Amino acid sequence: MSDNKKPLNFIEKIIEDDLASGRISRLKTRFPPEPNGYLHIGHAKSICLNFGLAKKYKGSCNLRFDDTNPEKEDEEFVESIKQDVQWLGFQWEGDIHFTSDYFDQLYEWAIGLIKEGKAYVCDLSPDEAREYRGSLTEPGKNSPYRNRSVEENLELFEKMRAGEFDEGACSLRVKIDMAHPNMQMRDPIIYRIKKAMHHQTGDKWCIYPSYDYAHGQGDAIEGITHSICTLEFEEHRPLYDWFIQNLPVPSEPHQYEFSRLNVNYTVTSKRKLKQLVDEGVVSGWDDPRMPTISGMRHRGYTPKSIRDFVESTGVTRTDGVVDVSQLEFSVREDLNENAPRAMCVLNPLKVVLTNYPEDKRETMTAPGHPNRDDFAERLLPFSREIYIDRDDFREEANKKYKRLVLGKRVRLRNAYIIEADEAIKDDSGEIIEVRARVIENTVGKNPEDGIKAKGVIHWVCATNHVNCEVRLYDRLFTEEFPDAGGKDFMNSVNPESLKVLTNCKLEMSLSKPNTDIPYQFEREGYFFVDLKDSRPEHLIFNRTIGLRDTWNK
Repeated sequence: MSDNKKPLNFIEKIIEDDLASGRISRLKTRFPPEPNGYLHIGHAKSICLNFGLAKKYKGSCNLRFDDTNPEKEDEEFVESIKQDVQWLGFQWEGDIHFTSDYFDQLYEWAIGLIKEGKAYVCDLSPDEAREYRGSLTEPGKNSPYRNRSVEENLELFEKMRAGEFDEGACSLRVKIDMAHPNMQMRDPIIYRIKKAMHHQTGDKWCIYPSYDYAHGQGDAIEGITHSICTLEFEEHRPLYDWFIQNLPVPSEPHQYEFSRLNVNYTVTSKRKLKQLVDEGVVSGWDDPRMPTISGMRHRGYTPKSIRDFVESTGVTRTDGVVDVSQLEFSVREDLNENAPRAMCVLNPLKVVLTNYPEDKRETMTAPGHPNRDDFAERLLPFSREIYIDRDDFREEANKKYKRLVLGKRVRLRNAYIIEADEAIKDDSGEIIEVRARVIENTVGKNPEDGIKAKGVIHWVCATNHVNCEVRLYDRLFTEEFPDAGGKDFMNSVNPESLKVLTNCKLEMSLSKPNTDIPYQFEREGYFFVDLKDSRPEHLIFNRTIGLRDTWNK
């Protein structure tokens, strides 16, 4: 089953060994997000890994929402996660699952643990429980409630479920070993009281299972063969196995850990991302500057570019930090090959071609893509007045400047060579217009006098174009590690992460742009129609990424 063109990662080796030995007959994985926020680039790796392995080995992958904490969960997050998974190009098997689907079974199994003397109701307060738990160097102490009788524990647990206790008054813990070197095994809590409405079960429950108790059992109920998670759950694996061994579960899944995806110039803590949203630093979870999958989609990143990036980072058991430029490289690589071309003048300056007849109109042609014959040819209106970018003209310049200069020639992309004669200024001295001449018979060829143009600039017809707004997005943080060492990441927010240009001039071929794909605005970068704010009468484009990396220069 292996792909001989590429070495297997360690999880693929495990799967192939398990299939070959007969331990499993069919691979079954799962992606189990918490619906308490939008998914980010780190989750993209887990999605690609779990769904990708299922596809490669002709197995299946479940989507299961770990909805054990109703206070922080919302149906909005459920819907956004479903969209993210499908947008990345994956589909879960069968119906969507929720941990809450198993609440009744988990409750019955908890009662079974109590009856076997393996679980007890503990009245220690959260602060007292932390004190009793000990530390990495000191063993914990048994709770004074650890030896309650089975009958008393059953009665108290039923009262917990009935809502007779306040939140924090007590919890249900499993009886393992308070001196265990792994602190996860020191009588962990499996039920706590939370009097909160649940987005799936309503007010049926006021006690909710812990993640560690619910997760492995959800895997077992669904017949998951390989429960793949990130390295921070490695110390939880003995507890995962303890529950599997001590409960009458229908199958025995195994947990495997890989290194999480950490990217510099980024924060991925949901708490910190929520703070950015709540304090109005960004417009929402799907703001194009956010490292969320929804934000990257809104910005114009493509599913393929994210999948390629994730694959390039590898699957290992060693934590590290990936440079965000590696993600940006994947985006540029995909868009360079697949984005249609267009011209848009972001900072327009009018050019009047004095020797071109006022009533004359021409239509120039341009390729939809320089290397793709399957892209439709573009038709570009041309007239006496055009717009060029203000940065493409100077009255005087040195030899390194390859654009329009007084007395010099430059080619208009896919059109004539022109020569600048005069700069018209307003009372403040700002240039408001350039007067130039068309060099005849230079469309598609050089002038007969042999004087070549110094460079090529983009342009848009001044009388036949589309007015649009362009939002120039950049990295959200100026520091490589915004929250390192406990520092306030908010102090690293980039004040230049968004610039809005409202007077941009776009070629007519994009009067009705395709909203599914980004475009390359020639010489400017890659841009994507803003799917939230753009309207047919007021087009808005988000800059996905520049043509080249400017942060290291």
